Amino acid sequence: MKRLFVTRPLPDLVIDKAREAWDVTVRTSNAPMSPDEMRVSLQDYDAVLPTLGDLYGAEVFAAVPAARCRILANFGVGYNHIDVAAARAAGIAVTNTPGAVTDATADIALTLMMMSARRAGEGERLVRAGAWSGWHPTQMLGLHLSGKTVGIVGMGRIGQAIAKRCHLGFGMAVRYFNRSPKDLPFDATRVDNLHELAAEVDILVAAVPGGAETRHLMDAGIFAAMQPHAHFINISRGDVVDEAALITALESGAIGGAGLDVYEQEPIVPDALIQMENVVLLPHLGTAALEVRTGMGLMAVENLAAFATGAPLPNAV
Repeated sequence: MKRLFVTRPLPDLVIDKAREAWDVTVRTSNAPMSPDEMRVSLQDYDAVLPTLGDLYGAEVFAAVPAARCRILANFGVGYNHIDVAAARAAGIAVTNTPGAVTDATADIALTLMMMSARRAGEGERLVRAGAWSGWHPTQMLGLHLSGKTVGIVGMGRIGQAIAKRCHLGFGMAVRYFNRSPKDLPFDATRVDNLHELAAEVDILVAAVPGGAETRHLMDAGIFAAMQPHAHFINISRGDVVDEAALITALESGAIGGAGLDVYEQEPIVPDALIQMENVVLLPHLGTAALEVRTGMGLMAVENLAAFATGAPLPNAV
């Protein structure tokens, strides 16, 4: 039986399914793998199931020129932590788990929108601190989302799911920035210029893949273009945002607030963000539901099963 290395503990159902066809070793730590651990995984196992934070860069593949591993079945839709070109050059296939994360990630985007716009995090802290003096007509007035305009940066599966929720649930007008137009089952307007989009909307949501092409896509110019009452939401990858520029925009009042599920140097969160009341900070909860994480794991196992039988990979990247 071929050997599979799983880099983090996963739901029991996923591990049980994997063990039907593989000799499975599960790493017990939840920390990202070290370079030495990654080199051993390529050298000693036929397949690896890695995830976010396991930085399989070109230098890792170069250090194992005759790798035993033939596939990295990534747990997650994002795979910018894997140098796919270097993996292919080493004869190693890479897959991901795109469909399983769409709705859960979109739900977190709406959670952040509501929490940020209606000052929910700030309000909860007030109550927990015992500092709430009671209701009054001008208490903690936030931004009413219904009927506002949302801008989606990246109209892939997740971007479309966010837009659908905004339009059908809140009656929001939808604007979006994407490389190509999308045929959508609801009204949405494509805006060719990202700065123009930022200037038009009440809520701006980043929903693009990570990687070199999108690093710091949301920069000082984008935040300067936004309206002072507008809120910025990020559920994509942390390095999509120039975090220093976002902090400056929030501190100066250039934008009204932000909701973040991911961070540029994750898990490090700048103290400046932690100290701000107009920022909602979540610990990368985008797919944090048991059924979703199980679905992601089973999709990764399906990719492994296809590879083992020589069938086309369902989710090759």
